[in-house]
Amino acid sequence: MPRVALYNIQGQQVGEIDLDDRVFGGEVNEAVLHQAVVMQQASQRQGTAATRGWAEVSGGGRKPWRQKGTGRARAGSIRSPLWRGGAVIFGPQPRDYSYKLPKKVRRLALRSALASKVRDGNIIVLDELKLDHPRTRDMAALLRALDVKDKVLVVTAGQDPNVELSARNLPGTTCITPTGLNVYDLLAHEKLVLTKDAVTRVQEVLG
Repeated sequence: MPRVALYNIQGQQVGEIDLDDRVFGGEVNEAVLHQAVVMQQASQRQGTAATRGWAEVSGGGRKPWRQKGTGRARAGSIRSPLWRGGAVIFGPQPRDYSYKLPKKVRRLALRSALASKVRDGNIIVLDELKLDHPRTRDMAALLRALDVKDKVLVVTAGQDPNVELSARNLPGTTCITPTGLNVYDLLAHEKLVLTKDAVTRVQEVLG
């Protein structure tokens, strides 16, 4: 069972916490992590690329020249796909790129991502994260106290406007709740900071 240090908001270690081995202590399945990231990126694609087909391009109602006798190649329309300004053959059309992996695979990917943070020593657990006012410098001071210099993902047990507003203007800092926890954000951020209550919520869902 993984055991990590427990810190307060001043950056001082106040104890240790045991993490659920089923959630934070399993093997890191890189293939499943890749599948989850590709799924999330595909779901974020707008899919608005579009080209005009033969029926949609303007002009070309008259035959450019007669069929025979000119010495030129036969042509029926100036909007042929062979012509400049003409239609596009089999071009992209608006579509939905999103798809879903099976629920068990998505949960396995989340557990693998969390286990990778524990394995690499990039997880920090706070006994409590509470700010009296939404102030960016307070959140910056907290991250400095925790010696966090890289991109960081902060997970709180529930919606906390003060924490969210304080973290919003810090480059590379993202604040979410356990319900919004996802593989892409876990891998895109170097450090993972969770409150003790958030750890409990995550273990309840993924345990």
